[in-house]
Amino acid sequence: MPDKRFTLINTTKTNAEGSYEFTRANGVVFTNRSWYVRGPDGSHSRTIHERVAALVTLSSATSSTAMAQTVAFSGTIAPHHVGERVALQEQNGVTGTGWQTIAHTLTTSGSTFAFAHRFAVPGDYTLRAFFRTDPRNIAGESDSVTLQVQQKQIAGFTIASSKPIAPEGAAVTISGVLYAAGTTTPMPDTQVTLWGKQSGGTAEAMATTVSGVDGSYSFTEIPVHNTGYYVGETLQPRRRTALLYQGVQDALTISASSMTAVEGASVTVSGTVSPDKTSHAIYLQVLGADGSWHDVAAGTVTTASVYSFAYTSGRAGTVELRARITGGPENVGNASTPVTIKVSGVAPVTSLPPPL
Repeated sequence: MPDKRFTLINTTKTNAEGSYEFTRANGVVFTNRSWYVRGPDGSHSRTIHERVAALVTLSSATSSTAMAQTVAFSGTIAPHHVGERVALQEQNGVTGTGWQTIAHTLTTSGSTFAFAHRFAVPGDYTLRAFFRTDPRNIAGESDSVTLQVQQKQIAGFTIASSKPIAPEGAAVTISGVLYAAGTTTPMPDTQVTLWGKQSGGTAEAMATTVSGVDGSYSFTEIPVHNTGYYVGETLQPRRRTALLYQGVQDALTISASSMTAVEGASVTVSGTVSPDKTSHAIYLQVLGADGSWHDVAAGTVTTASVYSFAYTSGRAGTVELRARITGGPENVGNASTPVTIKVSGVAPVTSLPPPL
C-alpha cells in the first residue's frame, strides 16, 4: 500500500525571479506520488498528485493458429504486482477504441502472468493485456499483438496465401490444389473461381482460372483491406475451399520537426496512414528501458489520414519514438519505423507550468 506520510526528498534555492525546480532521476518514480514544497516561515505549496501507469508487456507463442487450438500468451507488470487481475482484450471497434475482455488471469509472485485461450471464430485478432487501476498505479495496457486464426483446410481442396499478413499495397498469391472428390488424385483442366469478402460485405467473384496438370491453381491479388478468400469450382458440383483470412497491414510514415531537443522543449512528430484511417485512434510510443514499446500519447487520425503529436522529453538522453495504430475489422495494425531524438540540457524553469 502507498505510504501516507510525506518524506523530505531534496532541497534547492530559488533564482532571482523566485522560481525553483526539482528534478527526479530517470528510473526512480514507479508508483503514484503526491508532492508539495515547503518554503521559509512555514510556507507551503499546494499538493500535486502525480499518477504513474503500470508498464505492461504481452507476447504470443505464435502469430498464426487454427480454430479451437490453444494459444499461449504471457507478459509482465512493472512495478511489482502480485495476485492482481490482468485482462486479455480483443480490439473490435472500427475506429480502434473498442476493447472487449475475453479472458482474465492473476499475476504471479514474480509479477508475471499467462493466458491459454482458444478462438472459436476465424479472423485477424488484435489483442492486448490490460491492468486496471490499483492504489499503487493507474491502469496500463500492453502494446498490441496480432493473431491470425484460420479455418481448418477442407480435404480435397486446399487454399493458402504466400503472405498471410501483408503490407498495404503488396501483392499476394492465393494458391492451392484441387483433388477428385474423396481421393488424392489431382483434377487438371478444371475451372475455378476466386471469391473475396471484406468485413461487413458480401462475397464477390474476383477472378477465374483453370487448374494445372497437378490440380494446382494460383491467383495474384493486391488487397487494400482485410479480406476473406475462398476458391470454388466454377461449374457443378461447385465444391469450395475453406475461408482463408488475408490480413492487410496499415502503412505508416513518420517524421520529426527536429532530431535534437533541449529538455522541456517540444518536438512535433507527424506522418500519414494508408489506407485512409481518418477518425481512427493512433498512439505515440516510446521505447522503454525494458525493451518494450509503451504509449505516451493518444490521438486521432485527422482528415487526409494524417496525424501529429507534440512530444516533450523530461530527461536528457536518446529517445526512440514511433507511431502505432491498432488493428480491427478493416486492417491489421502496424507501427511506423522509429525516429531517434537526442535530448540535452536542463529544462528551464520558465518552461514549467504557471502556479495555480
